[in-house]
Amino acid sequence: MLVGGEAGIGKSRLVAEAKKVLVAAGGRVLTGYCHPLREPSPYGPIIDALREAAEWLRSVVDIPRSAGVLAPLLPDLADRLPEPPTRVADTRALVDGLHSLLSLLGPATLVVEDMHWADDATREMLLLLTRDMPAALSLVLTFRNEDLPLGRPLLGAAYRRQPGTTGITIEVEPLTERSVHQLARQALGPGATPELSGVLYQRCEGVPLVVEEDLITLAENRHHRARAGGSDMIADLQHAELPHSLREAFTERLTALSPAATAIAEAAAVIGVEANEDLLAQVADLDPEQGSLGITEALRAAVLQESGIARYSFRHMLAQQASYQQIPGPRRVTLHRRAIEVMEAQDPPPLVQIAHHTLQTGDTSAWLERAEAAADQATAVGDVGTAATLLNRVLETAGLDRDVRSRAALALAAIVVNGVDYATSAATLRRILADPQLPTPARGEIRLSLGMLMTNHAGDRRGSEEIERSLDELAERPDRAVRAMAALVMNERAGGPKQAWIWMNRAEAALSRTHEPGVRAAVQATRLSLLAREADPDVWALVDQMPRHSDDQEVVRQTARALCNVGEVAIELGHDRRAAQILAEGIELGRRTGFPHIECYCRNSLLRLAAQSGKWADIDERYTALANEYPDTVLVRSDRALTLGQVAAARGQRSRALQLFKDAAVLGETEPQVTVAVRAAAGLARMRLADDEPQDAWAIAAAALETLRSAAAWVRSTGLIPVAVKAALGCGQRCVAEDLVLEGESAIAGAVTPAAVAELHIARGTLMGVNDPVSAAQSFERARLQFADIGRPYDVALAGEQLGVALAAAGDGQAAVHLQEALSGFDALGATHDFARCQRTMYELGLAGPVRRGRRGYGDRLSPREQQVAELLAQGATNQDIAQALFLSPRTVETHVARVLKKLGATRGNVADALRNAGPKK
Repeated sequence: MLVGGEAGIGKSRLVAEAKKVLVAAGGRVLTGYCHPLREPSPYGPIIDALREAAEWLRSVVDIPRSAGVLAPLLPDLADRLPEPPTRVADTRALVDGLHSLLSLLGPATLVVEDMHWADDATREMLLLLTRDMPAALSLVLTFRNEDLPLGRPLLGAAYRRQPGTTGITIEVEPLTERSVHQLARQALGPGATPELSGVLYQRCEGVPLVVEEDLITLAENRHHRARAGGSDMIADLQHAELPHSLREAFTERLTALSPAATAIAEAAAVIGVEANEDLLAQVADLDPEQGSLGITEALRAAVLQESGIARYSFRHMLAQQASYQQIPGPRRVTLHRRAIEVMEAQDPPPLVQIAHHTLQTGDTSAWLERAEAAADQATAVGDVGTAATLLNRVLETAGLDRDVRSRAALALAAIVVNGVDYATSAATLRRILADPQLPTPARGEIRLSLGMLMTNHAGDRRGSEEIERSLDELAERPDRAVRAMAALVMNERAGGPKQAWIWMNRAEAALSRTHEPGVRAAVQATRLSLLAREADPDVWALVDQMPRHSDDQEVVRQTARALCNVGEVAIELGHDRRAAQILAEGIELGRRTGFPHIECYCRNSLLRLAAQSGKWADIDERYTALANEYPDTVLVRSDRALTLGQVAAARGQRSRALQLFKDAAVLGETEPQVTVAVRAAAGLARMRLADDEPQDAWAIAAAALETLRSAAAWVRSTGLIPVAVKAALGCGQRCVAEDLVLEGESAIAGAVTPAAVAELHIARGTLMGVNDPVSAAQSFERARLQFADIGRPYDVALAGEQLGVALAAAGDGQAAVHLQEALSGFDALGATHDFARCQRTMYELGLAGPVRRGRRGYGDRLSPREQQVAELLAQGATNQDIAQALFLSPRTVETHVARVLKKLGATRGNVADALRNAGPKK
């Protein structure tokens, strides 16, 4: 077995783990090591390995005379070996003796590590041994491909597997990025963020020894820093050194290079990125022929690799760093200046690389000029990460000119406000604002960026305070002042629609002071968002007129923002199909213009639409994936909690639903818009009604109604009015319920808002109830049809259930039909709790089908009821939870649970796994 791979890749570890298995099973393993000695001892690794055989040879009788040839080489075994021959043994005789000795050991494995350092005599001996292997011997050789003598086979001559033997070559591959993340999680726990794992992988490039050393360093530093208060693990990695063994292996290859190859390696180390032959030769100050020879030698020595067509780089980032550190300081500066000279002659010049080389020369003034230009170039091509790094470095420069500071701060603010990492972006903006040397107009722009970041990403309405505060600082920047006014329009908790229109009118009036197309587009996008919130039917035509293509990227970004906002409101209004089209277009424009958080918001709204259209199967996983992708975006967390809360309640997961609605309520309290808070309150009130606690439900609903009134958000569907009416009736406050229905109907009169209309039909039907079941049925039927037209099957089933109950009270024979349709709808959705409630209602009304005599036999399979119980058990439900969800007695639940566990052969703790293994329900 030949085990190959680069230094640190894990060859020896793999062999060591295999050795543990063999030894534990009683196997015999002999191990020898080759060493990088100037004059290695002939046969040294094999002699080292054979010394381990002393204990096994004690019980051996009649050792063949041929083995005596090894006695001079193995003085510790001389008393056990036959007398050596008088003549000097040649290699063939030594191999025969080795063959005899190894044959005596029975099943054994000979391991020789680091064969790239083997002496010629050892190679020859092992080659001859492979051509006549002892019957019970296994041979394992490890080696580094890059350190084998050029063009020379591992054993000095071509190895050919002999008849009767097996053979395999294993190339140990680098770790994947996922494996590095798993190792980091095991070593560091929650501290192993995806960002940290990314830096780890970038450093190690899959080499296990590097990641192992790094994780040991991080774990130790974390322990020490914890006592000092905090840890910056990414900064620790940036200062971590290459493991000593790898540094030595790489240095060994560097020192063996010729002057031309050394110059090429130094040039590659200074350039730091893949480069073509001309660039390497010019920076190394070699003519083309010398450069070509130097590159060829560096490739053969595995110092460089061909990373693209006619492009070359170091095999690993850490190898490049090690090579760079070995270049004397004056020589490094000379190489950096030469790189600048060569790169400035390119068309177009790589400004980011030129800025880097300028910084390394120590010329701060020239670097600042080039860094600004490089940041502009990087931003223009969408490389905002590089631009942000450069600008941060500029701002950290001591004694920075006021104008340079202002430009760099504004450029950085413009980058981070459209980023996806809220915590880092907000911290950066606050750090810039804390700079006392920052000019007032620049401070206003950055404060505006911070405020918009707080409201848009974190859902924190305190961001509006920062935006309003920025207005005075933006007196000299009318275009940005207009943008601030437009942003203040969206805070509906500060004065509702009346105040929103005041800010809207101020922004439009101030447009005369600016001619920026992007600012005008922003104001127009805000107007459309405001019109959508008020269910103005003209908004759809205006959205269609927004520009999708423009030479000004900001104009298209504002169109994307308008599509996102209007699409989200369209869902609340009940224009679901239109919303899907608008949001899909918003995603496309967001991607095209590098607007990641707009893409995130649109995807989030489409997930809400998917749930409303009945696609519940993987909704939890899809929301979780989006939340992991955008961990700092509060909108995703709040919408996830609300949507999954509704699904959990429908499935009978009461505890989970309650917690999700509470989480959403907390998030909704800080948001500048009211709908999250109101929807959360509606969910909590429904839970209290299901627990037969109308007083608690009304207390929750009444507070949310005040929020709804203050924002005049009646046209947007939140689910609050129907549950509030039911809670008020449950508290005996019929007049309050009647007034609430009239108030809602008056507020949405003339508005095109199908979902709010449907909810008011439900509310009016609930209000009429048993007093006028015929009219109640008509209201529920209108709601059912309206929800069906919108495309919301769960709401259709709920309305159908209420319709069936009202028809039954009116003595209408169609009651059973509608209840059965609702039952089928709940079953198709997997709404276990609603299915059980509807089923119980049918029994109570005497509308269920005839009961079959006898019990259907399911054998070892779960019955439908047992399947429901099993699914709830898998979700961690208690017997009491199951009883409430399925409207069963505790005793009945106990019986079902016992049957489920017996049929699945499971305990409550592993019923989820057992259910998955059992496959789909029959």
